[in-house]
Amino acid sequence: MTLLAIDIGGTFTDLMAFDEQAKSFFQAKALSTPDDLAQGIIDCITKSGMEIGAAGDLIHGTTQAINTLIERKGAKTALVVTKGTRDVYIIGRGNRPESYNLFFHRARPLVERRLTFEVDGRILAGGKVRDEIDQAEIIELAERLAAEGVDAIAVCFLHAYANPVHEQAVGRILKERLGDCYVSLSHEILREYREYERTSTTVVNSYIGPRMSGYVHGLETRLAEIGFKGQLAIMQSNGGVMAPEVAVKKPVTMMESGPVGGIIASAQVGRALGFENVISFDMGGTTAKTSLIRDGEASMAEGYYVGGYASGDPVMAPVVDVVEVGAGGGSIAWIDEVGALKVGPQSSGADPGPICYSAGGTEPTITDANVLLGRIGADDFLGGEMKLDLDAAAQGILGKLDGTLEMGLLPIAQAIIQIAITRMSLAVREVSVEKGYDPRDFALVASGGAGPLHAVAIARELHIPTVIIPRFPAHFSALGMLMADERQDFIRTYIANLAEVDFDILLGIHEEMTAQAEEAIRQKGDIDYQVLLDLRYVGQEHAIAVPFKTIADLANGGSQSLRTAFDELHHFRYGHAAPDERIQVAKIRLTVVLARDGEAAMKWLSMLYQAEDARPDDERLVYFDSLEEPLSARIVWRSGLEPGSEVIGPAVIEEPNSTTLLFPGDVAKISEHGHLIVTVGTS
Repeated sequence: MTLLAIDIGGTFTDLMAFDEQAKSFFQAKALSTPDDLAQGIIDCITKSGMEIGAAGDLIHGTTQAINTLIERKGAKTALVVTKGTRDVYIIGRGNRPESYNLFFHRARPLVERRLTFEVDGRILAGGKVRDEIDQAEIIELAERLAAEGVDAIAVCFLHAYANPVHEQAVGRILKERLGDCYVSLSHEILREYREYERTSTTVVNSYIGPRMSGYVHGLETRLAEIGFKGQLAIMQSNGGVMAPEVAVKKPVTMMESGPVGGIIASAQVGRALGFENVISFDMGGTTAKTSLIRDGEASMAEGYYVGGYASGDPVMAPVVDVVEVGAGGGSIAWIDEVGALKVGPQSSGADPGPICYSAGGTEPTITDANVLLGRIGADDFLGGEMKLDLDAAAQGILGKLDGTLEMGLLPIAQAIIQIAITRMSLAVREVSVEKGYDPRDFALVASGGAGPLHAVAIARELHIPTVIIPRFPAHFSALGMLMADERQDFIRTYIANLAEVDFDILLGIHEEMTAQAEEAIRQKGDIDYQVLLDLRYVGQEHAIAVPFKTIADLANGGSQSLRTAFDELHHFRYGHAAPDERIQVAKIRLTVVLARDGEAAMKWLSMLYQAEDARPDDERLVYFDSLEEPLSARIVWRSGLEPGSEVIGPAVIEEPNSTTLLFPGDVAKISEHGHLIVTVGTS
């Protein structure tokens, strides 16, 4: 059987497959096809030469969900709320993230106020029904929504996390009356308090729901047409996979489905090489993503803002803690209103792409700058498959930028790269320094087509001593997907002082979540259940998730050890603890993991690497930090390097889909598994 993973990025679509019998990999890369993303997948499968009928599982990660939201290309959506709460979604929070930004603006609501409808009926915070809903009112509302021509509806009632009975009743009526209209009920998406974030998450789910539902169903059909007979699985933002039917119901969990694959693989590679603490850095054609992995485990966040904290849409869902910046190989360099050089977040994407691709691009990009500095070989891109136009890149930079900057060609190219390096370094600082971790204690695992080209410069900026360039760096996210387990996260609000917890209620909630989990996990097998309680000192707003064994253990006196664990975690995170203060339970969490048969793909980490496809070394003039004169750099073909061999910078290590740049003083050594381990120099 062959395990297959496909990752769609903003510029390229990557395929990675592992044949368990032959113990061999297939890989392919094709330009993404924004107008028909499934076509890019089929192009990759065709290009790989694999027999699609032999594929067992196909794991798929895509940026379709997040792009639909960021680009505001979702469905016409209506919002149904409890009477008196119509403006909760529009008002949002009262904080101002950028106090001194005169041009600051909040997130533009996805639902117009005129499409926000109030209905009678009220649930109290404890879950008790105070006022029943009026079915006649809901039927009348359904007629109004049909007349408005809405494609999706989000239903978010006050305290539905405590008792969803009203949402369930309204959902049934709307689905019966409106047929194909996409309906999201908040309790099916998120069983947590915080009305604004819960409403926003439900609205986002409905806004992207019709497009993502059509995409998933269409992909299943297209795959069947070319002979795929296995099971399709979709990557989630939490690092696990889910069945297509779950993805259709909760597409909001797909927001970061692309980048998390690379984080999973980074943890595995780091562990295999003896680095439990690594920082994952993935730079593709459109964005650069980074995440911190400590003790072999990726950092998780409870929620995040799609589009940035200042003006993004809040989504409360378990997600691997990723910081993403608009700095990819295709990110455009431009001049702002005061004449300063900027890079990104706009991208040339797959179509038309950078100027040097000769595909119609007219805007200078990071890739164009790298070609001009000799860091990318114009004749060697994609293993020689695509010839790059050096002269067109030069004319584009001079024509678009030099008229304002008056710096000359090479200084502008170097400035573009340095701005990008600074932005990406700040992203790495955000996941490390700003979380209390010293990046010098971590290794940087670089992936993506452009990641290895810039990783050493970022490491030098932050004094990170070791950079790891794994095998298949340009297909690394797809590779990580092969190793992903099926996973579901369930969260319920339950507020009580720890000393006064009603363990019967807690046990009942746990049993409900377990039943939901078993329904959502489509396969049977050895399921791992992890239970956590969100704890906080009385009076605090935010909580810390603390794992424990079972509810029964807590009921039998285990709450003291839970309290001790919370105090220790609080001290580690904030530098202080208050052992004498009362502790409050805020939420109960259940994480359910079913190990998939990704073990075979993981074995590649322990396979001894053998060099192949040896090519003679070459030399090329490359500009590094100084533009006074270029340095003669050794050009090495990666797959011809034997395990144990070393490459000393200045050098450029090329492979079919990526390039690694070594500065003077850097030393790269090939591990026995074929990974490049770079000791960063200080010169």
